[in-house]
Amino acid sequence: MLDAAAKALEHVEIGADYRRLVLEAPQLSAALAPGQFVHVRVPALETSALRRPFSVFDASEGRVTVLYKTVGRGTSALNGVKPGDVVKVLGPLGHGFPVECDGEALLVGGGYGVAPLHFLARALKTSGHRDVVAFIGGRTSSDLLAVDELRALGVDVRLATNDGSAGVKGLVTDPLDDELARLREEGRRFELFACGPDPMLKAVAMRANGTGAKGWISMDRHMICGVGACYACIQKTVRGNSRCCVEGPVFRAADLVWE
Repeated sequence: MLDAAAKALEHVEIGADYRRLVLEAPQLSAALAPGQFVHVRVPALETSALRRPFSVFDASEGRVTVLYKTVGRGTSALNGVKPGDVVKVLGPLGHGFPVECDGEALLVGGGYGVAPLHFLARALKTSGHRDVVAFIGGRTSSDLLAVDELRALGVDVRLATNDGSAGVKGLVTDPLDDELARLREEGRRFELFACGPDPMLKAVAMRANGTGAKGWISMDRHMICGVGACYACIQKTVRGNSRCCVEGPVFRAADLVWE
C-alpha cells in the first residue's frame, strides 16, 4: 500500500456533475489492478476530515485517473483541485476484478460505475481478449460515461437510457438480455462484470446465477476507513458479513446475499 503525493495533471468536466481527475503517481499506477480503489485526501477540507474513496478509471503510463460525480461536501471540495496541485492518494485498496475471462466478457455499468469497467476493459484488451461488450445505462444521455473511450479500446458498446435519449429506451438489462439470449442460443460461454447502483447489480447477479455463468459484482458502499477497521461498508455474503473495502469491493455474484 502506498500513500502517494500525486500532482494533478488534468481536471475537467465531462458532463452533468461529472468530472475526470488525472494524477501523476507512477508507483501507484503500476500497482493498481482493475476494480481496486484509492482513498483521496481532499484539499481544502479540514485536516480532520476523512479521505474519500474513488474507483479507478485508468492507471497507465504513470498516471491514475478517477471519474466522479459531485454529490456532497467532499466531492464539491475536490472540484477545486487545479493542475499542479498535489493530492495525497492511498492505494491500492481492496480486491478487484479478475482479468481473465472464459468466453465473452459482458461489462455492465450504470452512471459513474463505468469507471472501473473502463480500467477492466483496457486490461482485457491488453491481454489479448477480443470479445468484450460493454452495456452502459443511465437516466439520460448525459449519464452515459466513457462511451468514446471504450470504443477507442475496441469494445462493442451498447447503450440504454430511461428516457430514450440515447440507445435503447429502458433499463441497461434490456440490451443485456438480448445478448444473453443470443449467446445461450449459440452455446457460447460468457462472464458478467458489473458496477453501478444496487438494483442494477442485483439484476446482473441474478442473471449470472440463473445462467450458471461466473459473475463479478463491484459493490458501492461508503468505505470510510478503506482498510477494514471501521466496519462501515458491510455486505452480506454466504460467508457472513464481509467488508467491501477489504474482502471486496468486487465479489463473486454467487457469494452475495440480497435483501
